[in-house]
Amino acid sequence: MRSYSPGGFNLLPTVVKNLLIINGLFFLATMAFLTTFNIDLYQVLGLHFFGAANFEPYQFITYMFMHGGLTHLFFNMFALWMFGNILENVWGPKRFILYYFVTGIGAALIHYTVLYIQMVPTLQFINDFVSDPSHEKLNYFLSSDHFKVASAEIQNNYRAFAAEYNSLITNNPQEALNRAVHFMHQYHTDLLNAHIVVGASGAVFGILLAFGMMFPNTYIYLFFAIPIKAKYFVIFYGALELFFGITGGRGNIAHFAHLGGMLFGYFMIMYWKRKGTLY
Repeated sequence: MRSYSPGGFNLLPTVVKNLLIINGLFFLATMAFLTTFNIDLYQVLGLHFFGAANFEPYQFITYMFMHGGLTHLFFNMFALWMFGNILENVWGPKRFILYYFVTGIGAALIHYTVLYIQMVPTLQFINDFVSDPSHEKLNYFLSSDHFKVASAEIQNNYRAFAAEYNSLITNNPQEALNRAVHFMHQYHTDLLNAHIVVGASGAVFGILLAFGMMFPNTYIYLFFAIPIKAKYFVIFYGALELFFGITGGRGNIAHFAHLGGMLFGYFMIMYWKRKGTLY
């Protein structure tokens, strides 16, 4: 089995170094644009859902350079350096950057595929209501789990609609229903736009997977103190992400994006391995 030793390796190779710099610059630009120009770069460069009005194809690349806070940025960049510098030294810059972007894009595809499957019942109900509206359907929808208040914009629009609807329902029920149809159209748009993914985590998890497959018996020190072999660390982390992804734990973290990065990474490594070009 291979065991990595840092002697003779470049501890800050070209691609890793430039990725660290670019991610740092994007983070500073995000704060500067918001405070100086009142421009939210998360809305411009973060990855929106495929069918959202704010979706742009370039976001599949730019989302990887956006981070939700300093802690998010630090841990992603630390992991990128810790494991990525080894892989870039082994693979070279061209293969490493290809792997990085493929796993990052793959992570986004898996995340939004899972999200779409989860959203299908809600989207179907919206379409059904718009084609055949009724007060009964509306009341059922608003009291069910299908109605997801996924953003502050949705919450504000719903409050304004509810006040308007309740004022009309007694004296002008048809107009109330017309307003409900308009609200559901707006809700459909807002719901799709509400989901934004940012961060290099998908690519970083792909890098972690590659390290575990190529250097399975190398020890990683958890919390800088607890030794664990890389292969067990990857298995543990993958299982943990799957658990949180299924149960919905740990808030707004895109667990299936992390798994997507590992999945695409696995397929790439197996492809290179079968071609005999992994090293």
